[in-house]
Amino acid sequence: MLHYIKGKVTGYFENGIVLENNGIGYEINVPALSMDYIREKNEDILIYTVMMVREDDISLYGFASKDDISIFKKLLTVNGVGAKAALAVMSTFSTNTLKKIIAFEDDNSLMKAPGIGKKTAQRIVLELKDKMGEIGGFEEKYNIAVKPGITEEAIEALTGLGYSRNEAHEAVSKVANEGDSVEKIIKSALMNLSRK
Repeated sequence: MLHYIKGKVTGYFENGIVLENNGIGYEINVPALSMDYIREKNEDILIYTVMMVREDDISLYGFASKDDISIFKKLLTVNGVGAKAALAVMSTFSTNTLKKIIAFEDDNSLMKAPGIGKKTAQRIVLELKDKMGEIGGFEEKYNIAVKPGITEEAIEALTGLGYSRNEAHEAVSKVANEGDSVEKIIKSALMNLSRK
């Protein structure tokens, strides 16, 4: 089993990279969100890997951090989610965003990932919501403790306008300040959402 491979990127293909180590070029499937990080590196990089073996194929899947590979392995435990579907999810959402989506049981957001339908999204939420562990930096970055009654009212208003619960929660938590009215929070959140 390959735990990680350290080497130089010598090529790219649609869903991944070729990583050269000791004269061997490893073809590794990588989430799209990791590509920018990899392209910026001009030195050797370390990629954590998972090897998937099937009757007709052996594939490597690679990730920049242990947290990423941990989430990938958890996604694979969900009934009906294979390596390609798990990679599609991780190409659509950062690891921390994915943790938040699952924690808030926001299966509608999960459906933005290619190939993930309603039932699969619901299974991911149901089977993983108690297995996500720490959501790094969430409370500090989004200040979720600010006036829960008022922020909840603002979130409900935004979801009524068609935003997902996860989108609404992040937007409200970014702009909510002590003493703000619901109207001010909603207005600021809408401005924040319109910039995306």
